[in-house]
Parts: sequence; structure tokens; C-alpha cells
Amino acid sequence: MTKSKTSCLAFSHHDHKRCQNKLLSAARDLCESRNLRLTERRKQVLQILLQSHQPIGAYDILAQLNQGQARIAPPIVYRALEFLLEEGLAHRIECKNAFIGCVHPGHQGATQFLICKDCDKVAELENPVSALQEDARNVGFVIDHSVVELTGTCADCQQNVG
Repeated sequence: MTKSKTSCLAFSHHDHKRCQNKLLSAARDLCESRNLRLTERRKQVLQILLQSHQPIGAYDILAQLNQGQARIAPPIVYRALEFLLEEGLAHRIECKNAFIGCVHPGHQGATQFLICKDCDKVAELENPVSALQEDARNVGFVIDHSVVELTGTCADCQQNVG
């Protein structure tokens, strides 16, 4: 099975609770190995991001955190998201202005996303963008950040149409 296939959990039937626990455990291990603190608030934000394979906006995260008795201000959520993004534990889905948990915790390389326009699920791919990098190199351009977001319809949603 290729890395791309294993990354498409969003579009495959799987034990999501197990998936979520595995990614949380990997995040804890990564932070520990880097001597970073996965504070309770950062962990809560990551847990919200990992609830589904659908991106969620910062204010929706805030609303979930504020369901308890504490009232949390937006900057707290944004600081937690900034940490998760910097450490490769989350991604920003540009076209949705939202965030999603990373299925390859700690990976900082180029990422591509398959986004279903019907169910909003997002699958993370980790294919090399070597052809693009080569084209850029040929014209003297150095790529320092790359995000590819491909929008379409997942297999489940295609079946539901027919």
C-alpha cells in the first residue's frame, strides 16, 4: 500500500476512534521528543481537529471549547493553532479558511489535499512535488512553501448521487 493510500483515511472506512487515539499519541510523542509542551489547551484544540476528517474554523473550535464553564478568548485558540501548525500537527486548509489535524504528525514537507465538495472531508496526501520543484529550479525559483488543494467528489458522495 502506498503512502498516499494510507493517507486517505478520510475516504476509507476505518475505526476513527482508533485513528484519533493513534494521532494524539503520536503528537504527544513528537512533542516529548522535541522537548515541547503539548499543554492541555493545545491538546484540546488538537482533539477537536481530530474529531473528524473535516476542516473546522477557528471560531467553531472556540465555540466547542466554550461549551464548558470557562470562557476562552479567540487569541488562545489562535496561539494553540499556531503551535500545532508550526510543529506539523495540523494544517490550514486555505480554500476553507479552516484547520485539520495532520495524519503525518511532525511532517513539514509539501502536502496535497483532496477535498470533497459534497461532504467536506479532507484527505491528506504526501506525494512528492518533484516535477513542480524541477520546473521551478529550471527557472531559478526556490519553493519554500507548497500547498495543493484539489476539490472534487469522493467515492461515497458519488455513490449517493446515483
